[in-house]
Parts: sequence; C-alpha cells; structure tokens
Amino acid sequence: MPSALEAARTGTPPAEALHDSNSSAQLAKQIGHWLDEAKAEEIVTIDLAGKTSIGDFMIIASGRTDRHVGAIADKIQQQLKDGGHGRARIEGNDICDWVLIDTGDIIVHLFRPEVRDFYNLERMWSTERPTEPTSH
Repeated sequence: MPSALEAARTGTPPAEALHDSNSSAQLAKQIGHWLDEAKAEEIVTIDLAGKTSIGDFMIIASGRTDRHVGAIADKIQQQLKDGGHGRARIEGNDICDWVLIDTGDIIVHLFRPEVRDFYNLERMWSTERPTEPTSH
C-alpha cells in the first residue's frame, strides 16, 4: 500500500484511505445487523461514494412507533460505544420521530413510518447525480 507521500505523487489512494472505506463498509454492515436484531423495518443502505463528502454510507430504517425508534437508537448507540465507536453523535432522541446517528463515516436515519414517507430520503439519495448540461 502506498504512503500518503507516494499517493500524492502517483494519484494512488493512501493505505489509510483504502482501510477507512473498507472499515466503513464493515461498520455499515454491522449496523445493518444491529438494526435487524432490534426489529427495525425496511432497512436500506445507500453508498454515498461520488454523491457527497458527508459520509461513506447512509442507512435508513423505520421503527413501528416513537418508542420503538428510541429503543433502536439506544441499542445502536450502545453497540457503537461497546465496539469502540463512541464518538457517534445523536440528534432527535427526545421526540423520536426522526433520530439521526452520525458516526462520521456513516449516517443512520431512524424514522417512524409516516415521517419516513414524508421526507423520502431514499429517493433523494439513491438517484444518480445529474450530468452537466452540454452546450452546443
């Protein structure tokens, strides 16, 4: 694997970058497993590569009620902490209509079904970026 200096000269990603995207994919898979264990519904993982710099993956899931959404969020937060990913930030846990967990590389959105339908994040983030118009 190239060092950061070699990467700058050759245009090859440094070893750390390759490891980070691989570890992000592994963590996203693990979070999906934890969501499934917590009985989250309609779990969707979106690869954000080439779409944004806010993270590597977005995971969207639903809970049946606000209490279920809160319980799922608590479980994910505890699993992240136990796994050494304690730096995750959480927002929306007071109302639990929409809870966001940000690990830095992975963004997890937990919704009540009605709120998820209203915001429809899957449609927004799953579409391809529009190409630049060509002028003739």
